[in-house]
Parts: sequence; C-alpha cells; structure tokens
Amino acid sequence: MAVTRRDVLKRGAAAALAAPVFIPSNVLGRGDRVAPNSKIRLGLIGAGGMGSANLRQCLVDAGTILTAVCDVQKKRVESWQTSHLDINGYSDYRELLADPNVDAVIIATPPHWHCLQAVDAAAAGKHIFLQKPMTLYPAESIAVRNAVRKHGVVCQVGTQIHQSANYRRVVDWVRSRRLGSIGRVETFWGWNMGKNGIGAAPKEPAPDDVDFDMFCGPAPMCEFNRLLIQDAAMHCSFWDYSGGWTPGMAPHIIDLPIWAMELGLPEKISAIGGRYILSGDGDAPDTQDMIWQYPNLTMRWHFAQFNHHGYEFGSGTRALGIYLHGLNGTLRANYGEREIIPQTSELDPAVEPPKVTSDGTVHEHEWLTCIREGKQPSCNPEYHIKIDLPITLGNLSYTLGRTIHFDPATESIVGDDEATRRAIPEYRDPWKFPQAYLNHQ
Repeated sequence: MAVTRRDVLKRGAAAALAAPVFIPSNVLGRGDRVAPNSKIRLGLIGAGGMGSANLRQCLVDAGTILTAVCDVQKKRVESWQTSHLDINGYSDYRELLADPNVDAVIIATPPHWHCLQAVDAAAAGKHIFLQKPMTLYPAESIAVRNAVRKHGVVCQVGTQIHQSANYRRVVDWVRSRRLGSIGRVETFWGWNMGKNGIGAAPKEPAPDDVDFDMFCGPAPMCEFNRLLIQDAAMHCSFWDYSGGWTPGMAPHIIDLPIWAMELGLPEKISAIGGRYILSGDGDAPDTQDMIWQYPNLTMRWHFAQFNHHGYEFGSGTRALGIYLHGLNGTLRANYGEREIIPQTSELDPAVEPPKVTSDGTVHEHEWLTCIREGKQPSCNPEYHIKIDLPITLGNLSYTLGRTIHFDPATESIVGDDEATRRAIPEYRDPWKFPQAYLNHQ
C-alpha cells in the first residue's frame, strides 16, 4: 500500500481503529520512530543459513513482515517465495534497495560485500541489520560508520553473543574493579579441522541459477568453487572474500573485553601467521596472532584451525576464550562460562559484584525495537568500529608484514604511506569504493 505523509495525517484518530497499515520509513522521515500501528517491512540480502536465521528471528516479532529477498543463488530466493507467496525476489541488491515496500534490510552476504551494501542501504534510507564482520578494510570500517551517522538509519551489527547473560556478568566483574588494574588480555579461538580443511571442490562452471559474477562483486573474479558460495564456514577459508577466520570469529570474542573495559582504538597493531598445515581449497591463514596496544594495556588474539590444546573452555574440536589478567587475579570466560582465579587475598571469587549491566535480549529484537523508538541499538557502528577497525588494521599488518601505528584521535595510520593507501580497497570494475564517506564527520 502506497501511503504518503498527508495520508497518515488525514487518517487521524480513525487510524487507531483501522487495521494496521504499512508505513515506509521514508514517509515518516529519517530518524523518526516507526508508527506504533505499522509493520516493519523487511528485506533480506543474502539468504544463506545465517541471514535466514536472522530473518526468522525477526519474523517472530508480530510487528514485522517480509516483503523482499535477494540472493545470487536463485534457489534460495525461491525457497522464501514458496513460504511467503507475496514477496519480491531479486538477484541484484540494488533492486531490493530501490523497492519502496522495504523499510529495513538484513545484510548477510559474504564479508567482501558488507561495506558497499551497507553504505548503499543507508543512503537509501533503509535500517540495517549487518552481519559480522562489519567490513574487511580500515577505510570500509570508517565508511560504514559514517554512512549510518550521516543518513540517520538504525543499524545493528550481528554479534548476538553480546546479549548473553554470561557476557554481561563478566562486564559487571570488570567494572567492579575487583580484579585490580588489568594490563593484559588474551583472546583465542581454535578449531581442529583436520589436514584437509574444508576439502576440495571439483572444477566446474557456475550453475545457471547462480550469478557468480555478482557473487564476486567488488572482490577479484575467480574460478567458480561450490565451497566458496556454500556458507560462512566455507568462505572464511578464502581471503579475498572473507579476510580469513579472524574477521569471522574475533568480533564475537574481542567484543567482551572492549565492552567491559570501555576501550577506544589501539595505537599499535601487529599480526603474524600463515597457512602452514591445512590443504584443501582456500588460501586464508590457518593460524594467526594479532597484538593490539592500547594505553596501559595489550590485547592478543590467536586462532588455529589445526589444534586447540590448552584452550580450557570448549569441547570436541572447537574452543574459545577470553582471559583478563589483573593485579588481583584473572577472569577467564567463554560464551557461557566464567571463572575467577585469585592472585591475592583481596579477591574472593565467592563474593559476586553488583549488577551494573542491563539484561540482554534477542539481538534482532533489540534492532526492531530501536527502529520503532528511533534510537541506536547496543552494537551500532559507533560502538562496533572499536571491534571492527582493530581487526581490519590487524589484517593490514599481516598483509604488509609490519606493525601499523595508528592515531585514534584522527582515525588515521601514522608514518606509513603504503599502509594508508592499502587501507582503502581497490574494487573490481564497475564497483567503486564509497570514498565520499571517509570525509563525513
């Protein structure tokens, strides 16, 4: 139903008695609240496993409706059209963004697409749920944050573990200062995938129902590989399309110390690693270490795809954790567990600190609530850039083979012209990096 602002005003009190109408956000005005009797009309860009899960969670909310789905794999779009008969299907995300029947979009495409699609969505006035990693390059981190800031849309970055009760209790512990001054943080993730990694796909052309050129988009064109287009657990092994497993997993894990200690941006960033053990398809490192230096604190990230010994949390072939080392003791945690290890008698693990964080909610539902209330959710890009930018700078350090010096105040690389140049990606023609959004304050 096409509804103008004048129509909304003319309905007046009668609208309260009528059936709910679908009012597009551009009628209400950017930054305004969605009318309480309207439904948020959702579009999905990237209908794989994660995006579909995000969408299903949104549709639990009775105040939402699905109106459009976009994917380069035709079968994924058709699957949603089978269960939702009146939705529009697209293979080009720009057509979905031009659809006047879409108010908000879930972007769950491979990471090499995130920056351009998020910036274009913001410019189109669509609210955004953006799957992690937010971006792959430092300049992309800044562009997405600035686009959301400029266009006033509501944006949530998909780091759902942020809502967990355990994470929030760790924040309570850290902010109680009972651990003492924290000078070192270790974060890690391990997954023993075995020698063959993700395996090897046969050489074959792209199927007729897959637009592989559109899949590659701004990233380099490559030979078709069915593993590359399968899901996130696969494309994280392909560097140009994911940046590897650090962007794939670290956003969930380094989120906790950055949030708990209210960290800003790091001043020095170093990364090493390589593809040492795994065979099979892919070219991303199978182990990587990053060190971020903050004022009076260093934080380390480590992952390996061939061994996870010594990672006390986790079971089977996967494990992850966060260690916060303070003067009085160490707090170690994963998604659902935490343990206090005293180093002085001043720290009694049995005495719980007061609660200072609010209760979490469903990540997607927080986004929808914020759309209605005209405010930003907890993992909006203003916050999440503190997670995303250290990771993108770390991958830049890994690529260059040297430490990056960074000025948090100006959000710029210091004394390294090559690093400054390579912080901005070179998109494959005809796609263009949104340069204008680097300058918006």
